[in-house]
Amino acid sequence: MGTTVGLSLKAGRFTESVIREMTRVNMARHGPERAVNFAQGFPDFEPPPAIVEAAHDALGAGGLYHQYATTWGAPVLRQALAEKKASDWGRPVDPDAEVTVACGATESMMAAMLAAVDPGDEVIIFEPFYENYGPDCVLSGAEPRYVALRPPDWSFDIDELRRAFTSRTRAIVINTPHNPTGKVYTRSELELIAELCQQHDAIAITDEIYEHLVYEGEHVSIATLPGMAERTITISGASKTYAVTGWRIGWLIAPAVLTGGIRKVHDFLTVGAPHPLQIAVASALHFPAAFYDAVLEEYRERRAAMLAGLRDCGFHPNPPAGAYYVMASIEELTELDDVAFANRLVETAAVATVPASSFYASRELGRRHLRFSFPKRRETIERGIGALRAALTR
Repeated sequence: MGTTVGLSLKAGRFTESVIREMTRVNMARHGPERAVNFAQGFPDFEPPPAIVEAAHDALGAGGLYHQYATTWGAPVLRQALAEKKASDWGRPVDPDAEVTVACGATESMMAAMLAAVDPGDEVIIFEPFYENYGPDCVLSGAEPRYVALRPPDWSFDIDELRRAFTSRTRAIVINTPHNPTGKVYTRSELELIAELCQQHDAIAITDEIYEHLVYEGEHVSIATLPGMAERTITISGASKTYAVTGWRIGWLIAPAVLTGGIRKVHDFLTVGAPHPLQIAVASALHFPAAFYDAVLEEYRERRAAMLAGLRDCGFHPNPPAGAYYVMASIEELTELDDVAFANRLVETAAVATVPASSFYASRELGRRHLRFSFPKRRETIERGIGALRAALTR
């Protein structure tokens, strides 16, 4: 008698990452010399020399950092994180009871979901969303409830959000600055979310990986609002700010009762993040304010170049208030949907983008947009825009 081999029901409910798929397809077709990656959000320039030097120092420090760190993070990194967040938030942060280091913000989100959410619970997610959030819900056994962010300013309907909260709501995911839209949630929006969380005894899980990339408005951590410190899991990481997406160093800051669960889940997911790189990131957290100002100014220039180039090609981009992505309408360029048009741009321009439908549970809502990523050298942006212009002109 034969054996039926197949996927779990959970694994059958979502696809592989479209972002990373578009990167692979473009690279396989055109090779590194020609392919331009506006799909995946990683820099094509070097990290700050000081953080690389700190990593070399850690690797060369005998056997000290070649073995496991404390599962929930090297003490020196947790201490640096606590000091930085205490300065940002204006309140003490306990490195031993509130800070957990994980393998990037991606594992951090999964650990938060598994630690805080039970099967059958509901998790509110704003749509469009970073593509991991839906699968994270599925893997934790929860049911996502989506609330729409609507262009051009990516605002949400207050009544729709209120209706999304039910007796089964356990958590709401907030990503600010937001991937893929670049939305920066306003203080008043976060105050409303905080009010609803407290009214319904829900947790806020907030992904703030782009916290240092805000071009318009201000970055507000919902954990700093009245009544929210005890019900917020704040996630961030080193990847975006320090241009080290391959290092996989992320962190969670949460009240002690949630941190205990997060640490247990993290332990059995990955055991720990790379020890030498934790030491290097700890040093980077002591960079002066001028470093963050310079990073932001460089991204302002990249943002301006991408927006101008896309407009010149006939796209209608929505200027992002934060992060490093642009959602651009393809309405006046093609009658193709987002997937077909993105694949055509790979074929004709060797430029990878992301079909916006991959950021929606209701895929039809994203059919007329593409997402462009701009953590790239100016010459890369110019080369990609030139290739798009030439292909679209043909």
